[in-house]
Amino acid sequence: MDVNLETPGGLLRQMRVTIPADRVSKAVDERLRNMSQRAKLPGFRPGKAPLKVIQQQFGPTARMDAVSDLVQRSYPEALVKVGVRPAGQPQISVTTEKPGEPLEYVASFEVFPEIQLSGLDSLEIEQPVVEVTEADVERLVLNLRKGRRTLNTVTRAAATGDMVKLDFDGKFNGESFQGGKGDGVEIELGAGQFLADLENGVVGHAAGDEFEVPVDFPADYRAEELKGKTAQFAVKLHEVKEVVLPVVDDAEFLAAHKVDSVDALHAKAREALENEREKAIQRRKKNQVMEQLATTHPIEVPKSLIEQEVPNLRQQAAQRMNMQNVPPEKLAEMLPAQLFAAGASRKVALGLLLGELIKQREVKLDATKVDEALDAMARDFEQPEQVKMYYRSRPEMMEGLRAMVLEDQVVDILLDGARKVDKPMSLEQLLNPQAQA
Repeated sequence: MDVNLETPGGLLRQMRVTIPADRVSKAVDERLRNMSQRAKLPGFRPGKAPLKVIQQQFGPTARMDAVSDLVQRSYPEALVKVGVRPAGQPQISVTTEKPGEPLEYVASFEVFPEIQLSGLDSLEIEQPVVEVTEADVERLVLNLRKGRRTLNTVTRAAATGDMVKLDFDGKFNGESFQGGKGDGVEIELGAGQFLADLENGVVGHAAGDEFEVPVDFPADYRAEELKGKTAQFAVKLHEVKEVVLPVVDDAEFLAAHKVDSVDALHAKAREALENEREKAIQRRKKNQVMEQLATTHPIEVPKSLIEQEVPNLRQQAAQRMNMQNVPPEKLAEMLPAQLFAAGASRKVALGLLLGELIKQREVKLDATKVDEALDAMARDFEQPEQVKMYYRSRPEMMEGLRAMVLEDQVVDILLDGARKVDKPMSLEQLLNPQAQA
């Protein structure tokens, strides 16, 4: 078998394989003999038909099967011969296939990029310095109270903090625009769910009122045709509900959070915030490591691996948008591949870089850290032992957890050698950097 490897450019490789004619003939003959043992032909007992008759009847099929089998068997052998490792499935094209002649085919595939790691000891990481304050604790307790709020219908005028139900119809220069109309919409006034002018314009009106509110769209509004414009909204207010929060020392409220005193609730809230702080600090440091690793080591990424990653990112996006039940074909139409191409390329690149680091540093998975990660994950649920049993009963989920832990081990190695610069910030800045921006 002759094998020639060509490099058209980049990561693409074309491997031309030639299989001797006698090997092809032998494979075809073997197929025919196997067929003769099973063939049922008129006038002959099973397995007794002459080989010439078998060849006339099944020759093309036997040759097609033999060629397919030869290609499948010879492809791995050819890869070993030229010493390459494909980064995805090949595209195979048979270029010569005639009785009595050698079989020739071309396999096109991408290879993994060559990675040279350097400068890993010069990473500089911002180390968040965050104190959990009493104000942070009070804010969480307030959110817990909001989570168990009740709504009482009132006849008074709406005020900031109330829940209202309304219809609205926005127009610009007398023309309706996309997203400017809603019926029976419920919003919390002052919560920033809608444009501030619209929410503020409802304040002071009572159920049954119909009125107009001028709304100024910000200059950076997402809809290009509305940026910096003023629209008129016709509003009909149907209902006003007052939000009533449970008092913090209410016995039922405390029992719902499995504590028996306000002090215990505050202590539990502080512990939860401190846990979130530690996870967020680690997450931020990891993101910095990943960003610097990708920035300082740009590599060409196999297109085949990007194409494999895109469906994963699409499915994750579908879960975030509660679109899990959308059929795959429709989902691909609604969320086209180009939306995820950049993210998929970056994720694949980081995976390749981390893989090279694991190989060079000979990093081995720490089973103890896997158990710790599973414990930490299950701790956020009401029945942690059941969560852990669920994970351990599903090999694919445990494999994902192990991959995450191994990745974290590599990040920890890089963090150990990185220069760290303290960066004081509030807990809110740490947990919600986008909101702060």
